[in-house]
Amino acid sequence: MSEIAVFFLHGLAYAGLLFLVSSGLTLVFGMMNVLNFAHASFYMLGAYFAYSLVQVIGNFWLALIISPLLLMLIGAVIERFLLRKVHVLGHVHELLLTFGIAYIIHEGVKWIWGTSPQAMTITGFLAGTVQFMGITYPVYRLFLFSVAVALGLAMALVLFKTRIGIIVRAAVDDSAMVEALGINVPLVFMGVFAVGAALSGFAGVAAGPLLSVFPGMAESILIDAFVVIVVGGMGSLGGAVLASFIIGQLQSFGVILFPQFSLALIYMLMALVLVVKPEGLFGEKQ
Repeated sequence: MSEIAVFFLHGLAYAGLLFLVSSGLTLVFGMMNVLNFAHASFYMLGAYFAYSLVQVIGNFWLALIISPLLLMLIGAVIERFLLRKVHVLGHVHELLLTFGIAYIIHEGVKWIWGTSPQAMTITGFLAGTVQFMGITYPVYRLFLFSVAVALGLAMALVLFKTRIGIIVRAAVDDSAMVEALGINVPLVFMGVFAVGAALSGFAGVAAGPLLSVFPGMAESILIDAFVVIVVGGMGSLGGAVLASFIIGQLQSFGVILFPQFSLALIYMLMALVLVVKPEGLFGEKQ
């Protein structure tokens, strides 16, 4: 029984990480209709920024704040001077641009930080363990899941209960009308892309102490993040929550129940969803 509880908690922790990564991707696609291939690279860059900050200032909490802000600035610059110019040309141009950005970031990371994995250390209560239900469990994994829940609630609150959220959703539905009301729609979209980049950076910082920091960490999470938004429904925040939970548990229990097929389970899930409900669990038909 205690082993089942441990694997369930492992699944929750990975689900939390998946949601942290996919939330920004879902936000940018849902609000801007842009499939950002460089999103996982922003995630990796956030982890490396945090690693360097922890080395210099020795404070993980400050790194958790500063790294996403740096990614927010980078995201705003990319949207303003690169993405905005190709957005009108369609998805193919957007994919090519973001793929190129991802490649540049990947090579830049190897050039600056090298190819060896780097350990990001945490101190204080986050490095400890707690005992409950007869098991001993790392605090950091519970922290990861708790942060994901808090972030999901905050995003839902901002998008559906505040004036900022109303403006963003209105700009998506009818940008000409919103612009006629005196609102700078390009600035709104730049803000959305910058927030999406900051969310990916935040996820990277959160993942660092759990997975270590290495040049391949973007590729290792990218496929799972895309599976989340396909299964949950493109642009659906609620779908991302449910899909992250399902995939997190599949990854965790799949290792002990179906060790030969554990890596293929999420692809089988995605294929099943695409056959039964092509728009995703919470997606809308086009």
